[in-house]
Amino acid sequence: MDVVSDAISAVRVGRPSSDRVRVGGSWCVRLDPYEGAGFHVVLKGCCWLLPDGGEPVALGAGDAVLLPHGTGHVIADSPVDASTAARAAPFAPWADGTLPRPPLPSGHEREVEMLCGKYRLDRSHAHPLVAELPPLVHLPNRDGRHPELRAAVGLLGGELDERRPGSSLALPSLLDLLLVYMIRSWMAESTAGAWPTALGDPVTAAALRALHSDPAAPWTNDRLAAEAGVSRPTLARRFTALVGRPPMAYVTWWRLTRAAALLRDTPDPLATVARRVGYSSPYALSHAFRREFGTTPGQYRAVRAAATAD
Repeated sequence: MDVVSDAISAVRVGRPSSDRVRVGGSWCVRLDPYEGAGFHVVLKGCCWLLPDGGEPVALGAGDAVLLPHGTGHVIADSPVDASTAARAAPFAPWADGTLPRPPLPSGHEREVEMLCGKYRLDRSHAHPLVAELPPLVHLPNRDGRHPELRAAVGLLGGELDERRPGSSLALPSLLDLLLVYMIRSWMAESTAGAWPTALGDPVTAAALRALHSDPAAPWTNDRLAAEAGVSRPTLARRFTALVGRPPMAYVTWWRLTRAAALLRDTPDPLATVARRVGYSSPYALSHAFRREFGTTPGQYRAVRAAATAD
């Protein structure tokens, strides 16, 4: 696993959900804050999005938007302000047809098609790469920019149009791919984020790749420095400055974060989880887990299972 894959896997719960919306005329709908990440892909036409506490954003065909922290927002056919947003219809009954939509205008000249959806996230132990994402990531459709993202959007549009055999597997997989490509695209364009900088630094990136590829390995500062091809003081200085904690502190934190994800997502016994994340015994893992998260692995598993069932 690489850092980005691990960061996503640590917080993703269940399968993504989505609605395909086709509408015209005058419309304005609201999506309330959500314990996850919301996204929109404009397949045809144009519209506007107003995030809570933010500025309106114009969206055109091929644009993708990620709201990684579940920020509430309004989507409308035209620019929206606070007074307009207050009158917005709730999205869910509007999307499923419980609330009537305006008829498509003659000639469909103002028709808008969108893919609107959300990823369920467990934010209790989010990787800092995910936590660092801004409230809104807008990735406009520009020639030559983010070809992988553009290809994923095209595949999604085709899958929604055709509903071919296997679409029940293809669509969630494409939505997961969309999330990866949106985060990749943000990282490629970010000029201020700490984690794009860390992953762009050859020394820090080499150390992160090594420990994420095998978190259970008996890592030491010397071994990580050898993987990065530098001295131990050089690794400690650069890693700490870019990641925000020393290398071995990050190793410990990541092992316990990985353990939390395994407890949440698998039925593996504690001994298996301990072995997979580099602890010699269930007791050693339990002691470290309680110190980091303030609860035992068993209590954590029970609470997360109940939360996921809801």
